[in-house]
Amino acid sequence: MDGGRRAESRSGGPAGGWADAALRAGPRLDPRGPGARADAVLLGFARALRAAGVDASAERLHTFVRAVDQLRPGMRADLYWAGRLTLCGGHDDLERYERVFAAYFGDGPSTARTVAAAPPPRLRLVVGDGPVPRTTARDSRDEAPPAAALASSTEVLRHRDVAELGAAEREQLRRLLAAFTLRGETRRSARRRPARRGPVDPHRTVRELLRGGGEPAQLRHRARTARPRRVVLLVDVSGSMAPYADVLLRFAHAAALLRFAPASGRGARTEVFTIGTRLTRVTRELSHRDPDLAMAALGAAVPDWRGGTRLGELLREFLDRWGQRGMARGAVVVVLSDGWERGDPELLGAQMRRLHRLAHRVIWANPRKARPGYAPLAAGMAAALPSVDAFVEGHSLAALERLAAVVRGAEPAPVEGAERA
Repeated sequence: MDGGRRAESRSGGPAGGWADAALRAGPRLDPRGPGARADAVLLGFARALRAAGVDASAERLHTFVRAVDQLRPGMRADLYWAGRLTLCGGHDDLERYERVFAAYFGDGPSTARTVAAAPPPRLRLVVGDGPVPRTTARDSRDEAPPAAALASSTEVLRHRDVAELGAAEREQLRRLLAAFTLRGETRRSARRRPARRGPVDPHRTVRELLRGGGEPAQLRHRARTARPRRVVLLVDVSGSMAPYADVLLRFAHAAALLRFAPASGRGARTEVFTIGTRLTRVTRELSHRDPDLAMAALGAAVPDWRGGTRLGELLREFLDRWGQRGMARGAVVVVLSDGWERGDPELLGAQMRRLHRLAHRVIWANPRKARPGYAPLAAGMAAALPSVDAFVEGHSLAALERLAAVVRGAEPAPVEGAERA
């Protein structure tokens, strides 16, 4: 795989343009084909890092592909260090990179933790007079890309419906979800901070003049700070959502941890509620770092697992107790539900209009939406849809990654591999 020449030939220009376009479009892998291509696996790995909050930009991705091309892509150690040195931009990225790498490339004896304890390997550039001829190495890689064999199953898993996964696949999916991040789109705060350019800060400028005894001094500037909007997740735990509830709640757990992260900053908090026959606030239960401990605490706190659905009444309760007082005001509210309603659909429609007036954006993620021939014909879904800003899928890891992008402000688009009605 010649990453540099292939990147330049596809884009007709800088390689970063191809990498960025490939990340947006995403690879479409066929598990029944001769094998996933190595570049598609590397793109999937970079996309998983982006979902975990690592700034794997197009330029860094291109450098990563070039580094893997020069090393041995079949060796986890080479692949690990190539990604760590090119895709991570700071200390905060290292832990996320470790978790995503271990989940994506398996828990063999050469996983990320084992490799991290070893000293950094020397960069092995394959030259013409080396022990392995350059042409031979490239030909063997083109015939059977070792990197694809490492993670093709994980890449295919990203697009699989959660309801169809087995126990081992669900465990692998949980490890990928543990590295997720979910931030609302940024907003300009009323607070201002010192900046290199922008409006002049009169107070700091005058203080600088007084400090210099009235002599001319450099003008001081200020700019308004940007903070992520609050995210509110309403997760349906009724019987019809049973195949998806565990994965969606683990997704909510990863999002809720940002509230307690020191680097998340003020205004980055996430609130989580479960809805079924009752409304339960579970943000505190999901504050445990360990996902299993968080799910155990959540299971003890939620009394209405696999019950009925009263979306209209519970949404009204949420707005009366929390939303109207400010939790939903200016926030990004995400409803994760299939839209089945046992109550009055007109009540749900009225409360959704009320929520839409308060929130900055209302996003509805429906796992059933990805099924062939789906149409929002259920009474509850049909009543809520006019007040929804973005209607997306929520059936797979790829769909949840796309949901996270929509929450950050991206425009909704079809999820790879899903048929839309």
